[in-house]
Amino acid sequence: MATQSNQVMTDFCEQVNPRLLFEMRRGRTKPDIRIQRSWLARPERSALQWLAWHTPARVNSDHLTILGFAAQIAAGAFYAFAKLDRSALAGVIICLAVNWVGDSLDGTLARLRQRQRPRYGFYVDHMVDTIGVLTLMIGLGASGYMNPWIAMGLLLGFLVLSIQSYLATHTLGEFRLSFWRFGPTELRILLAIGNLALFWKPMAHIFGHAYRLFDVGGLIGIVGMAAMAVAFTIKNTARLYREERIPE
Repeated sequence: MATQSNQVMTDFCEQVNPRLLFEMRRGRTKPDIRIQRSWLARPERSALQWLAWHTPARVNSDHLTILGFAAQIAAGAFYAFAKLDRSALAGVIICLAVNWVGDSLDGTLARLRQRQRPRYGFYVDHMVDTIGVLTLMIGLGASGYMNPWIAMGLLLGFLVLSIQSYLATHTLGEFRLSFWRFGPTELRILLAIGNLALFWKPMAHIFGHAYRLFDVGGLIGIVGMAAMAVAFTIKNTARLYREERIPE
């Protein structure tokens, strides 16, 4: 009788209010599992919790998201200005630090204050990240320190990994924040170190040939992201095939 009753309710919702049926089904699903296994995940988590506890009450998660977004846009602008004045690279480093605060602290603050909006946060954060990375790569390509095609390759690698992550979140219920122990924080640190290196050694010498330092780093990044995308695509495809195997 319970099964028949549930079926009647499902049919009723489907006919009268399809959105109600969607909400019923969504309410029965488990929350997505956040996977963060980067090198700095543990100390970063402690630092963010401390910052969240000491954040003024008038500051909310939306303010932090806007701060992180503005900092990433500014980082791209500083890269573009670096073609005229190398000191703009220092501005990029400051913007990366501010971006870390805004982009990483907004979710921690929402969870601490029990003000989560999972769907809103997921959508806004990732659209902001996508636009921010696009701006950053445009700035890098215009800086003269990286070939624009390599900057475009990095952008494509980021988008492919992002799509893979979003699909895994939808199909597996696992939202991966890091790949092979590398997450956004580690990448910001590597980029900041690269900026410092540009002040002293903008060129890399390999097998007797001189190449731009960021071109070499960018190519390594493209290869690494491609390998990650292939590896996780194969892994997730095999897992989904096993979980949804059609009986013979």
